[in-house]
Amino acid sequence: MGKVRVKQIKSTIKQPARQKKTMTALGIRKMNQVVEHEATPQILGMIAKVNHLVTVEEVK
Repeated sequence: MGKVRVKQIKSTIKQPARQKKTMTALGIRKMNQVVEHEATPQILGMIAKVNHLVTVEEVK
């Protein structure tokens, strides 16, 4: 499995609490913060739930 780089591009203000908790679980705390994760099915599922708040790119 590869790695993915996730960057928050939109605020979590006025988003449901479930999406805010998902962002926290991904390790993202503030705007424009970038985190890297292994591309496991669990992480990809979390990213799919908040894809309107983040950008994702693969890391080689």
